[in-house]
Amino acid sequence: MRKVFFVEPVIFIYMFASYLTSPVVQQFIYRRLWEEEYNSTFISSSNTSYCEQNKSSPAYIKQKGVQEKTSLFNMQLDLTGAVPSLIVAFIIVANSDRQGRKRSLVLPSMGALIADIFRTLISYFSLSLSILFAVTFISGLFGSMATFLGGGFAYIADLCHDEKQKTTRIAVVDLIFGVVSGLAGLSSGYILREIGFMWTFVTASLLHVVNIIYIIFFLEDTVSISETQQQAQVSYKELLKETFSGVYMLFKTAPSKKRILIIVLLFTFMTYLFTVFGGSSLFTLYELDEPLCWNEVYIGYGAAAFTSVSLTSFLGVYFFSKCLKDIYIVFIGIFSYIGGIIMAAFAKTTLLMFLVRVPSLLCLMPVPVLRSMLSKVVLASEQGAVFACIACLEVVTGTISLSVFNVLYAATVAWFSGFSFLLSAGLCLIPLSALCWLLCTSWNGEDLALLVPDEVSSIDSVDS
Repeated sequence: MRKVFFVEPVIFIYMFASYLTSPVVQQFIYRRLWEEEYNSTFISSSNTSYCEQNKSSPAYIKQKGVQEKTSLFNMQLDLTGAVPSLIVAFIIVANSDRQGRKRSLVLPSMGALIADIFRTLISYFSLSLSILFAVTFISGLFGSMATFLGGGFAYIADLCHDEKQKTTRIAVVDLIFGVVSGLAGLSSGYILREIGFMWTFVTASLLHVVNIIYIIFFLEDTVSISETQQQAQVSYKELLKETFSGVYMLFKTAPSKKRILIIVLLFTFMTYLFTVFGGSSLFTLYELDEPLCWNEVYIGYGAAAFTSVSLTSFLGVYFFSKCLKDIYIVFIGIFSYIGGIIMAAFAKTTLLMFLVRVPSLLCLMPVPVLRSMLSKVVLASEQGAVFACIACLEVVTGTISLSVFNVLYAATVAWFSGFSFLLSAGLCLIPLSALCWLLCTSWNGEDLALLVPDEVSSIDSVDS
């Protein structure tokens, strides 16, 4: 059977299934905790969910209590899966330079399938929510989203022989993420309303089954593995040595300027993700609370509106890359996010909450551009190592940011639910400062050419 190098369907299906269940799981937890608090069925009309707005009412206090409990529960759930997924992502993605990329794609798909099967059982039999912690841990042992993203981007980087195309090609993948998240978010509201929680999880399970079959039987690996390598028995000690040697050599053998550049770019990537993950993760809870009181369909509309942000961010990368250096594109994207998240902090009507996407139209540009900048700096044999670093940073950053912002939201929701959004905007000063340092120090002038694709080869000739 002839295999293909067409990885986009894998990314599309995995992300669609993941984004389909993500808001559903949050709403499932919210409703179960609501029912435990009120000892009654959750009320949802065709336009809004039940939402007490009289602050002097005992029901209002209970409602805020459910918001706090859900926020803390989500934080604990994220922490449960973070540690195993971090370790697995580092090992699998770093070793993909020698052992192939397909493993980092199929394992997370299998873990997601197992998780959705267990969620189906929890929903059908009304099992305890505490089982979700075991499910999340098991899913993390298969690598979860971090391993999939690391392997997927390394796969794409392998296919880009022209360095000038990397920014656009990686931006296309991020566009797929955005479009799929919008479609899945929009679909989730209607699917949840029509077929309920259980069948929504069944739908996601079937999508992962299709993905696993495609990866195993139809997708060709970009890294060729000889029969000798396949038959060679590698001890655990040698495996760990190989795993860490790739990342170690990435920094050890690099000239000082290249090493500093990689560290600063990773730091910028990590700090920007911290603010974006933390701020955007609170949207569902924020929309469920008063005065918006959105139901599952409106939450789906909000997620779908994110599609426009992904599309405009991709178009921004495509056109800006023709006339601006990558670093300036990152600046524009960060300022776009700041404008949108500040507006969200004061959005108290449905119309205003949807209009939050307008100033945020370019907020996703920094993510693919920073990935591309890091990929351009390293050699072809170091792609797995650098994307393993990126994947691990995404897990660590995502876990910490979700934990911090969920705890912060739980502590501040009673007096000002938009405070976390303002904090997210303020923290954007950290990645902005790192980028300003690149521009205002010795990285000016000739050294700034390190950020330009045509000059990447000159990095390796620089003396440390």
